[in-house]
Amino acid sequence: MSENRGEPSERRDPQTEPANEGTGETGEQRTSPPEPVKLATPVLGDEGVVWVRFAPSQVMRTVAAALLTAAVVLAGLFLLWQVRTFIGWFVIALFLAAVLNPPVNWLERRHRLLKRSIAIVLTYLGVLVALLVIAGVFVPLVVQEIRDLIDFIVGVSQAGGIEQYLRSMADQFGLGWVVDRLGTQLSNLPSQLGELAKSLLLSAGAFAASAAGFVAALVTVLTLTFFMLLGSERLINGTVRLFPEPQRPLVRGILGQSGGAVFGYISGNLAISFIAGVTTFILLVVLGIPNPAALALLVAVLDLIPMVGATLGAAVVVIVGFFAAGPLYAGILLVFFLIYQQFEGSILQPMVYSRAVHLDGLTIFVAVVIGGVLLGIPGALLAIPVAEIIRITVTDLLAYRRMERAEEEPAVSPSPQAPS
Repeated sequence: MSENRGEPSERRDPQTEPANEGTGETGEQRTSPPEPVKLATPVLGDEGVVWVRFAPSQVMRTVAAALLTAAVVLAGLFLLWQVRTFIGWFVIALFLAAVLNPPVNWLERRHRLLKRSIAIVLTYLGVLVALLVIAGVFVPLVVQEIRDLIDFIVGVSQAGGIEQYLRSMADQFGLGWVVDRLGTQLSNLPSQLGELAKSLLLSAGAFAASAAGFVAALVTVLTLTFFMLLGSERLINGTVRLFPEPQRPLVRGILGQSGGAVFGYISGNLAISFIAGVTTFILLVVLGIPNPAALALLVAVLDLIPMVGATLGAAVVVIVGFFAAGPLYAGILLVFFLIYQQFEGSILQPMVYSRAVHLDGLTIFVAVVIGGVLLGIPGALLAIPVAEIIRITVTDLLAYRRMERAEEEPAVSPSPQAPS
């Protein structure tokens, strides 16, 4: 203690200390590292709750980023809504390209000197010639039969014809009381049909405008399909290159399976509808039901709609057969359609769709309902291939993830036994 008293005490001035720390023994300038900025300060509040206080600048940046993200998302959704019509055309063209791609590839393989653009044009011409042949053979007959069918319906409905006809039919079976209860509704049917015809005539201008829009949509879809077919390999390779190298075989496999599923489903659906129309036409001709071509065409077109199309077509044919030929022929038609729908659902569809669609009945029903609610009849038609594409994607992704996990797991080696 006495030695310490004799030595002069060393004191450092806090104001001059940073200057002394900034220079070393050799006179070189040294910079101290900057202190980290505290963005959030935890504060212990009452009842042991820890509150975190953020700096005002950080709060402002977070709010600005959230507002900017919301504005970008809303702008993107608004843009998609504005171009929703073109998106629909693009999707239809994509499905059409998937259907026409196998014939185009077949022409290229068969004639190697044939350019792909010429093969696409020849495919277009083949489809156009087939449609013209069908139209030239069946359209005049179908148009005339549709006119006769309309005249028949109007003739039955005029002057209470439906009520009188049903009353006479019901009296034969002792069911006249049913017609009495429905008399008011049946008596109003001719006026309702007249109002419907008047509204159809008044909407002729809107129909013409919709026809012009249909032509524009058809030209746009065919043009998009042409360019998709022309650059199909380039488009597929460009899509595959968007993914990392290890995932590219997976993406290419998903695209190939999706294209095959779309082609298989659409071609199979057309074949099944053709069979339904032909069998219906043969039966109507055998039974002598009037306007068989128009009714068979209606059945074939409605059969394209999954789940409910065949039932709707059968109901129309049975009703027309009831009024045109009597309850006996209507019963025969009803039994035929019940048997045919069982045959179609149990034999035809599994045989045609076995390589294209692997969906259960509940999934198909839900997909058709969602597609119909969103896009109407086109949505119902495209619902099943879209659901199959989703199934392919999910199944392949899960298989890829399982394979990755199996490769990442280290091999479990047996532990060495201790020497005894």
